[in-house]
Parts: sequence; C-alpha cells; structure tokens
Amino acid sequence: MKKQFVIFAFLLSVVLITTSCAGATPAPPTKLTLMTHDSFAASEEVIAQFEQANNAKVEILKSGDAGAALNQAILSKDNPLADLFFGVDNTFFSRAIKADIFVPYASPELANIPDALEADPEHRLTPVDFGDVCLNFDKAWFEKKGLTPPQTLEDLVKPDFKDLTVVENPATSSPGLSFLIATVGHFGEEGYLAYWTKLKENGVLVTNGWEDAYWGQFSAASDGSRPIVVSYATSPAAEVFFSEGKYKEPPTGNVLGQGACFRQIEFVGILKGSKNQALAKKFVDFMLGTAFQQDIPLQMWVFPVNEQASLPDVFQFAQVPPHPAIVSAGKIEQNREKWIEAWTETVLR
Repeated sequence: MKKQFVIFAFLLSVVLITTSCAGATPAPPTKLTLMTHDSFAASEEVIAQFEQANNAKVEILKSGDAGAALNQAILSKDNPLADLFFGVDNTFFSRAIKADIFVPYASPELANIPDALEADPEHRLTPVDFGDVCLNFDKAWFEKKGLTPPQTLEDLVKPDFKDLTVVENPATSSPGLSFLIATVGHFGEEGYLAYWTKLKENGVLVTNGWEDAYWGQFSAASDGSRPIVVSYATSPAAEVFFSEGKYKEPPTGNVLGQGACFRQIEFVGILKGSKNQALAKKFVDFMLGTAFQQDIPLQMWVFPVNEQASLPDVFQFAQVPPHPAIVSAGKIEQNREKWIEAWTETVLR
C-alpha cells in the first residue's frame, strides 16, 4: 500500500507540474514611453527589434515642437508623462539641465560617440544625432543667370543678391532660430544686428516656417522666385532621394563658408520618476547602437553620432560643414529671447 501511494503521489506531482507549465502565460510586455517632438521618426521594424529583445512595448508620445515638448516635460516633472525624453537640442540644452528633470546615465555605447558631441559631463543628456542648418541655393537658377552662388554670409548683402534670399522667423521656426544664432556666432553680439539691417535693405524675405520658405518661395522646390533659402546641409541629399530617380545629382547646393551654418545636436535623457529606469537605460543604449543609428539618416535627415554607423549612399550628397558657427548652450539660453526680440525690432518693424 505504501509503495502504491508513493507512486500515485509521484504521478500526481508530474501531472500538476505539466499542467501548470502548459497553462502558464508569458509576462505581458512592459510599456516604455518616449516623449519627443513631432518630427521624430523611426522605422517600425527597428523599434520592433528592441521590443522583441526586451519584452517591451514602446509608445511614442509626440508633444509639439522641441520647445513645446520640453516645456510640457518640465511642467509634468512631478508626475512624468514618459520614461525618456528625446529632442532636447543645443538651443534648449541649458533650460533642460536647469530644470533638473533627468537622471545621469553613462551608456557603454558612448565609447563610439565623439567627445565633441557630448555636452553634459554628468551624462544626464546623451547625444543621438546632429545636423547643420545652412543656406541652400538653386544651382540651375544661378547657372541660368551666369552668377556665382553665394559662398559666405557676407555675400548675401551684396547688390548681386538683392531680393534673392528667404529665411524663417526665429520666433516661430527652429531653422530660423538656428540661422539667427549662426549670425550671432559669426558676427558677434555687437555685429549681428548690423548684418540683419543690411540683409533687410537687400530685400530678404521672412516666412513663419520652413515649409513656406522651402516649398513656397524657394525656386528649386516651387514656383517661388527666391534661389537662396535657409534649410539644412542634408537638403541636397533629400532632393535626390525623394526625386525617385529624376535627379542623379542634387539640384541644390550648400553655403558652407566660415560660420555660415549652425550645428544642432539632439539629445535623449531618462526622466526622473520613471518607473522603468532599467529598461529606459537599455533604450538609450539601443538608440546609440548601430541598428537605430543607421536608421536615423533616412528617417530624420540628420547624421548619426555613432562613428560605427554606416550612411546610406544618398548621403554622399549631404555635407558636414567644416567650420560651423560656435555659440555655447549656456549663452544661447541666457540670450535667446533677447536676440529674437532684437531681431524682430530690426527686421520686422
């Protein structure tokens, strides 16, 4: 009897264990929320790689332009809306750091990131991509007119370039603000308004945003009459890519003279109060890894920061200016509104 009972008990335990294993359900994925600006883009299949590797579900919370999104993150810091924030650039860097909304994290992937792109020694914000706001010009227009395209900021105020340039309002446009900062960096605080006065006298046109300037006024991309526009150093590559074979060479060129461009660097940070900080750290690592970094160029038309990431072929037509204007994040934070107000008084009134 005792032997039969032992055998019965053993068989029962096997049945119970087998039943338990068969009926077990996998743990549901952990939701990870990335708060960002409206221009953020990433391939679904790339994000899926992270989700599958970490049993996670990534939610992208787009929250307006970079400034508006950052303000929302700051206002909600006691009850954060997300685990991470992507999209702080060097024009808002100091504001983000002063708000004290990020936790330090030094990703091991920083070994592949140039030191020049890092701005926070405490690693509260980590660089993810960079790109340059530059002047683009319409190659065909200048060839037809027999004129040499501009090479420097100084060229724009010469009589040959009267009524040829369109820029964006720095109070309402990110590239417009970056170009204003470029002029501050190149001419100094004592000289940038004098330069803008000359630009105004030479017929510069101001629009509220990039789309109106590029697609509404720029002669290479619209029926507009302006062959010079404030855009991006990657715009020529984008023109080739989106032409679907029409262009083998870009129809536009860049003005890359000393101080003519401003380099924007975008950062990611883990928000204080995140309930998923371990997973958030993994996502920072993922954003700096080659899979995500190689997805960046054709998604957001900027350069990856990871030096191991390869670039798509069309980026042979994208340029990295050798001598962009240099203005520190701290100086931008202290003076941004003052510069915009002074610009508005000088150019629009």
